[in-house]
Amino acid sequence: MNIFDVNWIAVVVAALAGFVVGGIWYGPVMGKKWMGAVGLTEEDIKGGNMGMIYGGAFAFSLVASWTLAHTFATYAVDLSFAVKVLTAFGVALGFIVPAIGTNYLFSQKGKALFFIDAGYWLLFYTAMGCVHAWLG
Repeated sequence: MNIFDVNWIAVVVAALAGFVVGGIWYGPVMGKKWMGAVGLTEEDIKGGNMGMIYGGAFAFSLVASWTLAHTFATYAVDLSFAVKVLTAFGVALGFIVPAIGTNYLFSQKGKALFFIDAGYWLLFYTAMGCVHAWLG
């Protein structure tokens, strides 16, 4: 199998879905709590290079989405909707959450930030898994 044999429409749409989840999660749902947990103000946020921040975040979303698509494409059988969604959720729960948890322990970040970010990554990968299951 060629590493580029994936559904590129699904890759882009899934990355967009994760990106939208982030906008909602770090906006109206957890935005204020997240800013407090990381020690940023709204002025700090507005002073950031938004093009670089959002562009970089979307590029990372594309990499994550492509990796998920490639993982699904390597199976010799067609995976069900539920298996794809649960696999995506499992990637977040088994790889992403422990990785950020370890980083937060050593950098002595608070539990609130861990739970905010862990919740986001679980939703991010679940959203991507839904899109890949639907379009892939």
